[in-house]
Formats: sequence, structure tokens, C-alpha cells
Amino acid sequence: MSSLLLAGGRIVDPANTLDAIGDVLIVDGLVAAVGPEAGAGAAADTRRIDCAGKVVCPGLIDMHVHLREPGNSAKESVKSGTRAAARGGFTTVLCMPNTSPAIDSEGSVALVREKADKTGLVNVLIAGTITKGREGREMAPIGSLKKAGVVAISDDGACVQNNELMRRAMEYSAMFGLPVLDHCQDNSLVSEGTMHEGFWSAVLGLRGWPAEGEEMIVARDILLADRTGCHVHCQSISAAGSVRLLREAKARGIPVSSETCPHYFTLTDATIAGSEAFWKEDGAGIHGFSDIASPPTWPKYDTRFKMSPPLRSAEDREAVLSGLADGTIDVLSSDHAPHCDYEKEVEFDYAPFGITGLETELSLALMQLHHSGRLPLAKVIEKFTVGPARILRLKKGTLSVGADADVTVMDPDAEWTFEISTTAGKAVNSPFHGWPLKGRATLTIVGGEVVWPEDAA
Repeated sequence: MSSLLLAGGRIVDPANTLDAIGDVLIVDGLVAAVGPEAGAGAAADTRRIDCAGKVVCPGLIDMHVHLREPGNSAKESVKSGTRAAARGGFTTVLCMPNTSPAIDSEGSVALVREKADKTGLVNVLIAGTITKGREGREMAPIGSLKKAGVVAISDDGACVQNNELMRRAMEYSAMFGLPVLDHCQDNSLVSEGTMHEGFWSAVLGLRGWPAEGEEMIVARDILLADRTGCHVHCQSISAAGSVRLLREAKARGIPVSSETCPHYFTLTDATIAGSEAFWKEDGAGIHGFSDIASPPTWPKYDTRFKMSPPLRSAEDREAVLSGLADGTIDVLSSDHAPHCDYEKEVEFDYAPFGITGLETELSLALMQLHHSGRLPLAKVIEKFTVGPARILRLKKGTLSVGADADVTVMDPDAEWTFEISTTAGKAVNSPFHGWPLKGRATLTIVGGEVVWPEDAA
């Protein structure tokens, strides 16, 4: 019997409305006891880790991660991606199906499962596709994907444009109890846009991506969720109109949820005009960064700031923050999208969309939400634990006795600087290279085993 005692930390477990100083006892990969007296039940040979001054919480869950296997292991692999997740404090990730080949069959699910079992450092969950090959033409075998073990379906990186097909897919998904995760993008409105359509796209001469290109599909998904009863989850929300639509839908009891990513409530479209424009823009980049003596710098047209959907205006950023604060937006995720460095080292128009984020998202969330006073710490943790666990119907995101011993220990006040040279993943396409951050994971435990730091295992 193996046992581990996390002693003297501040235990924050939103699932059980617990916020108190105490111990967490782990025995044989399960939570055995929690609270001030938990240590009394520890065996004499129990390994003890002092967590005084740290926060001990349920293992964080990221439900929007691209691990790139199979087919693009030069960008990332299950092994490297889960190492980055562990370093970021995440004990569970949901990998997206936009691989090569796409995860649209039982065989492709089995392939990823085998990779995860052999090389994964954290729990790897799998999303199957909505349509075959993510081509938006023919529905994937949703029942077979469910049988193979997927926990959700998504054409992430693409969006089903055929409304009838999307309706039928949602009807089938409701039958099998699978949430539909949708990358909300109306292709006819977005066209060849590369950045948010607004003042800065006009100044920079780049093709605009209107916010309506996201909002139109959010509205469609809400209507179809109301019609079918299927739970639809809108990914990577970035626009004020989307937040408003989701707020109204939730008030009406429609089965809809949403997520956003730290870059959408930390950055704005002014970043693409260079660091000088961003730091001078009124209201942007202020929370958590106002006391930086030497703020990070970057040039105009830096492709590290190109993502899908794009960074939007300061007004959109504030709307996203408000949506997080009032509970409209349920989940925080990274949309971790690694690329080879040479792919990003091209003109802005030709660079692929996407950034890495597993190692910085917790820090940015703490800075922009907790340290800024917008949300108490427990509410921030809830969006990384209870929120995704509820949507994906997982028995995780809690420190209840008998639960899997997936635990994150963090220091919310630790000050550090993110350097791409130290990343645990393969890719370096992060816009936060050189940024001073506050708060980070110090210990990541999966199934009772310490997986980060590796020298502490």
C-alpha cells in the first residue's frame, strides 16, 4: 500500500465548498482523507510533503488541447504535450481530433489511447469528430466513437457549416450522452480574415475577421441546443456578442456552456500593431501588469499573436472578463495549439493560427481574475475543475474521499518569467515569452503519483 500526505496547505475544493488549512491523505491512488485531522490516519511510512503556504486543490482539467498525434508529432506528441500539461498543473487534458488522420473511427481512438497509455504523463481524454475527416459533409459514426471511449465530439479547427447536418449530429449526440464542442466560425463571414476586423486591421492593412463570424454560429448552436436538448459547448469565446447570447440562453435554461482562453482576456488586437501600441491602448493589458518596470516588447505583425478566433478589441476583452465574473463562461482552457517554429516565421497572412498555452494559462488566469480582484480564488479553480468535469461528465475535479488522487499544488503568489527555452513541450509559439507572471503550479499529482516536478517523483 502506497500513501502520500500533503500537509498543512490551504485546501480549496470548490466541489465541496471547502476552503481551509489542512492535510490531504492519499492512499493507493485515491483520496483517503481531507481536513485538519487527515494526517492522524497516515501510516508510519507515509511520504510527507510540506504544503504550508501553498494551495492544494483538485487536479486541473484542460478540455481543449491539441496533442497533434497522430500525424504531426514534429509539432507536439502525447509525451511532450502531457509533460507541458503537468508542468502547468494539469492532471487531465482532452485532446482534440484534428489530427492526421482525424479521430473519426474506433481505430483512430484506439491509436491515441495506446499512445496515451504508453507515454502520457497525465490523464488523456479523447474527443471524436462530428463529421468524417472533419470535412463537414457526412456525420461521423457517433455511436461507435462513444463505444470506443470518446467523451465528447468536435470538429475543432473547423466548424460544421451545414445547419441540417449539425442538427442531426446534435440529435445523435444527445442520444449517446455526448456533449458537442463547437469551434464557432461562420466561414462566409470570416472568409480569409487573419485578425479582428476593426481599427487595427484597417491601420495594419490586414484582412478582417468580424466578431459576427463567431456570434452567428453561437446563435445557431443555441437554437439547435434548444431544439434537440443536446448539450453544446462553445469553444474559445472571444466576442462581446457571444457572451451576451450565452448569458441570455443560460437564463432561459438552454443546455449550453462555454469556455474562453487567457489570451482573450489578457491581450487585444492592438498586440499585432506591436508592443508599444498594446501597452498604450487605454484599458488593455493593465490588470496584473501595471507595475512592470520593463514590459515585454515585440514587433508589429508578430505571428505569435495570430490565433483562431483572433484577439479582439478592448471592449470584447472586458465583456469576456465580465462573462467569467458573472458565471456566463463556465470553463477556462488553453486551446494549446503547437506549431513548428519555421511555420510561424513567415508573413502574417501565411502563418498558421494558434499558440501554446498549457504552461502559462494558470498564471494568467490568476493574474487577470484573482489578483485583479475580479474573482475569488475558489471561483478561478472552479473553472479549471468543476466546470469541465460537469460538462464532460467526469468523476474528477474534486477532493472527495474515494475520488481519484489527481491533485494540483500551487503558489498563487510565486513570481516568475516564462521563457520558451524552458518549455516542456516541443513548440515555442507562445506570445508570453519573456512576460513576468504571478502564480504557478509547484506540484502535480496524477493517481497518487507525483508527475511534476519530475525530480520529486
